Amino acid sequence: MTASAAPRPAGGSDPALTSVIGRPDRPLANNQRNTELFLLIVSLVVVTGMSVAVQASVLGEISGNALALPGLLALLFFGAHVAIRFLAPYADPLILPAVATINGISVVFIRRLDLGRLTPDERLAAGVLSGEGSEALKQYIWATVAILGFVALLWLVRDHRSLARFGYIALFTGLVLVMLPAVLPSSLSEINGAKLWIIIPGLGQIQPGEFAKIALLLYFARSLVDNRDFLQIVGKYQTLKATPGFLFRAYAPIIGAWLVSLSILVFEKDLGSSLLYFGLFLVMLYIATNSWRWLVIGLLLFMVGAYSAFLVVSRVQLRVNVWLHPFDDPFDTGYQIVQSLLALGSGGLFGSGPGAGSPNLLSLYASTDFVFAAIGEEIGLFGLTALLMLYALIASRGIRAGLDVRDSYGKLLAGGLAFSITLQTFVIVGGVTKLIPLTGLTTPFLAYGGSSLVANWLIIALLIRISDAGRRPAKVKAPPLQLRDAPTEVVKL
Repeated sequence: MTASAAPRPAGGSDPALTSVIGRPDRPLANNQRNTELFLLIVSLVVVTGMSVAVQASVLGEISGNALALPGLLALLFFGAHVAIRFLAPYADPLILPAVATINGISVVFIRRLDLGRLTPDERLAAGVLSGEGSEALKQYIWATVAILGFVALLWLVRDHRSLARFGYIALFTGLVLVMLPAVLPSSLSEINGAKLWIIIPGLGQIQPGEFAKIALLLYFARSLVDNRDFLQIVGKYQTLKATPGFLFRAYAPIIGAWLVSLSILVFEKDLGSSLLYFGLFLVMLYIATNSWRWLVIGLLLFMVGAYSAFLVVSRVQLRVNVWLHPFDDPFDTGYQIVQSLLALGSGGLFGSGPGAGSPNLLSLYASTDFVFAAIGEEIGLFGLTALLMLYALIASRGIRAGLDVRDSYGKLLAGGLAFSITLQTFVIVGGVTKLIPLTGLTTPFLAYGGSSLVANWLIIALLIRISDAGRRPAKVKAPPLQLRDAPTEVVKL
């Protein structure tokens, strides 16, 4: 998917931001909302089956609670479906059911973890969401907040192109959100050695970087649309004989993104977010220019930055050493990754079954950083493959939305939003499977945590809005009636 340059009209307006919304070749009645409803019912059947299996395995009986939890989730997801019917009736029908399936599995599995921490008597007395203060209850509340935000964004943003006007505001907001934890005292921002949070005593913590990701994507899309012609020229031709001013304008954006990523790594000690932000910019730059030279330059900068960080930042050294030699200290520094590998190995192809594993022995972070491995123990390789296919479906339909829409801003924004979910999933799954060093990113829609859940539902709202614009039939005005085509009537006198 590339955002090709279009000729600018004489009036100076940018066709990337002023092109007609909709597709003249799309039939007016084909909005496929009933297809979405059917798939949503199928996803809830899957979630209900998992809830029943968990309760049968953990409690040894099946009560009304096994059906009550999927019922509560159905209220949220059908509410989102109704909102799409009214606010984005031509959106892709596959995105919402895929997200609902992952989010539903998340709440059910987190409740399973809550039950695993209780005594047998406490389990039998536990309510639908395992009692007040449980992680499942908090996750359901955050899911409610996330879907309310999803609906609100669809209602407020009726045309995705209107977001292009806020490019510099989005840049300022994103940088403030990214850097805020770095300037706060460690007591208000640091957890497990990484300064990623804003800790509110008595209320919990917020991870502002999740929302900064969206703001920066809005800025990247607008900036690359404005400069795509110039960047395409730079990417396709040699610039060895260019003037210093030309070189500065050409390479300042990618150097700036690289420096911001390194700053996050040095001051916030967060390898995952640093990789995420730079990777998003690099991919959107490639989409805008269709030039492989930018990918090569970006990869070279990444390797230089990664090696420099390894030499300077002790936390990066620890992560790399644990990645290379986890079994050298399996009861301390390598404990989490070793237990993750053992859980995945014991799950095998089919898993031990929902509720029949031992996720509470895996790690203190079985519901957050290692939720993918904890679920993998119970649903096996086949179940994890199906889960990853749902992520692939979300990403592919997001890219499809970018291909369908007719403006370059929408293409870039859809590509960046879809890739953000893909890259984040790859980084965390690669970490828990020892493919790459472990980072602190969360698994989208699956891991426990409010900031990530709300931010990713907002990303889905933007993809739904762009998809609706690309699939909506255009309102084509009839050409003015010509005199030669006017009806005539012969009158006898």
